[in-house]
Amino acid sequence: MTKDTSLFKKLITWDLFSLSNSTPFAKILDSYINSKSQYVIQTVHCRILKTHFSSEVFINNKLIDAYGKSGLLKYAKKVFDKMPERNTFTWNSMMNAYTTSRLVFEAEELFYLMPEPDQCSWNLMVSSFAQCELFDSSIEFLVRMHKEDFVLNEYGYGSGLSACAGLRDLRMGTQLHASVAKSRYSRSVYMGSALIDMYSKTGNVDCAAKVFNGMCERNVVSWNSLLSCYEQNGPVKEALVIFSRMMDFGFKPDEKTLASVVSACASLCAIREGKEIHARILKSDKLRDDLIICNALVDMYAKFGRIAEARWIFDRMPVRSVVSDTCLVSGYARVASVKTARAVFLGMIERNVVSWNALIAGYTQNGNNEEALNLFLMLKREPVWPTHYTFGNLLNACANLADLKLGRQAHAHILKHGFRFQNGPEPDVFVGNALIDMYMKCGSVEDGSCVFTKMLDRDWVSWNAVIVGYAQNGHAMKALETFKVMLVSGEKPDHVTMIGVLCACSHAGLVEEGRQCFYSMDTEYRLTPFKDHYTCMVDLLGKAGCLEEAKDLIESMPMPPDSVVWGSLLAACKIHREIELGKYVAEKLLEIDPTNSGPYVLLSNMYAEQGRWQDVKMVRKLMRQRGVVKQPGCSWIEIQSQVHVFMVKDRRHAQKKEIYLILNTLTKLMKLSGYVPNAGHLDGDEEQTMLDFSSSEEFEEPVIAAIAC
Repeated sequence: MTKDTSLFKKLITWDLFSLSNSTPFAKILDSYINSKSQYVIQTVHCRILKTHFSSEVFINNKLIDAYGKSGLLKYAKKVFDKMPERNTFTWNSMMNAYTTSRLVFEAEELFYLMPEPDQCSWNLMVSSFAQCELFDSSIEFLVRMHKEDFVLNEYGYGSGLSACAGLRDLRMGTQLHASVAKSRYSRSVYMGSALIDMYSKTGNVDCAAKVFNGMCERNVVSWNSLLSCYEQNGPVKEALVIFSRMMDFGFKPDEKTLASVVSACASLCAIREGKEIHARILKSDKLRDDLIICNALVDMYAKFGRIAEARWIFDRMPVRSVVSDTCLVSGYARVASVKTARAVFLGMIERNVVSWNALIAGYTQNGNNEEALNLFLMLKREPVWPTHYTFGNLLNACANLADLKLGRQAHAHILKHGFRFQNGPEPDVFVGNALIDMYMKCGSVEDGSCVFTKMLDRDWVSWNAVIVGYAQNGHAMKALETFKVMLVSGEKPDHVTMIGVLCACSHAGLVEEGRQCFYSMDTEYRLTPFKDHYTCMVDLLGKAGCLEEAKDLIESMPMPPDSVVWGSLLAACKIHREIELGKYVAEKLLEIDPTNSGPYVLLSNMYAEQGRWQDVKMVRKLMRQRGVVKQPGCSWIEIQSQVHVFMVKDRRHAQKKEIYLILNTLTKLMKLSGYVPNAGHLDGDEEQTMLDFSSSEEFEEPVIAAIAC
């Protein structure tokens, strides 16, 4: 720069008319472009205007280029407009000035005015649209460039692959790969890295690995591209293998390498490896305080559940970003410290939609769904545009609350934001899946089915949501029909699918179909049955009266049976009045959890149904001796957006008198119709409750009159 500075000083004292050509001006402009010294460029321009070079195409092109790269677009345009003569380089320089200022559409207008665009002009448009994330336009220009018989160079290929990666367009990316393979750039390390990145972002891990393995030469960018591919697409542990190989080959990891490896450790919950990487980072003065690496470390320790270590790193960061704060918010929410997460959130200088999503998700995951909904309302009052992740969390909260009214309001917001439930650069299929799940959990099967039908794209979660939704709401045949359609469409079932199918068979009493589905999991779909699948099968067999087969199935389970699967068989024993088997099952349940009141109550009721009152007393005496207390039943109903909760013998409700009068009246009417209470279905408290209902007769007539009206 010293030489350049002296050249500029000489310019001030030069006899301008003695210069034979404009090369000295051009050299000064070239040397000061990178420094973006607007003063120098404008000074040189003033000196040029005093010479006979003021109309020269070459030096004016240099001025346009210098002004454009220094952000002085207005002056670049003035030079361009006043030029009496222009060449292709003039047009390209002005287009480049526009694209530097991200005015890509103005550059496109200029492109169409060019007398003869050259290869540089086309490449400039392809790359500019790609850099502005207008990937469709980038690909369009690339295709047109090829049709005009311009030979693609490394620059054009790189921009085209970047656009394919942005669009997740594997078909076009593969075509470009074929063209690269036939060109002289097939062995270029730059092309190899771009191809790995494209395959990574389109989710084709095998092709990315093949490109990497076929490269004659590799650099840090190549290794980073493959490492990032495994970290983002899986299998994640391969990222650690690639990192180890990279070190063995003598490549020095940079900040991108280490950030990807730290993220991989976080995904794998690989605490030991994560700490080793952290130790390596601490030894480097350059990397120790790197913002991206520190953010990745905060996120890693937060995912490990080690929030103290995450906070330690966060507090010592010399510079923080909104990402740093968001990682900490997410970490506190993950360990159920939602109050602290909110405190960090409120202390943030800058918040973006990711920060809001992290806190909303924290409240939803910790069961505080009402507060999650309140946060969404706060977000709507801020200058923040909700994303598909926002609505996914919002719908989960509505589903957890089983609040159909709020769910429909959320659906309206989703439609206003233009979500179409499709794959693409920013896929929003999972919002449609959450919508189906919400409607199904709220009991609105028709709405859930309608969303599924109208989705532009579906994945295996979409099919699972509708199949399980049908099964849970008693639409067994629809669930099984949908399962058949899913198989015909080519989608493979997973463990969740099979739970839905088995539940549907249980609801419909389709024993043989259930058996076939259960045993086909391993033979046909290569799925090993989990505990939940055994539970569904036991429930199916139990309802059908195949109790011995259900018992044999439990005892053949490859994993220890839990209280849920034994409890399902005990409920079936009660239905079919199998006392002896019920007693055996109850003993198994009490071995697992002696304090659980469920087996005692079910066994007591089974004895009561058979009139074995001595056995009933024995069971209840055993409960008292062991200190087992039956938790009272609870039910609730929503009326005009207010939830009313009731327990057995509840006397806390403001309208308790009216409620008990109605219950008493209904009991009388039921008895008049010939109903006889089944004492076998009640425990001691419930029997007393029925007596309490019968003794409340002083308000009987007014209530009957009210019902008659």
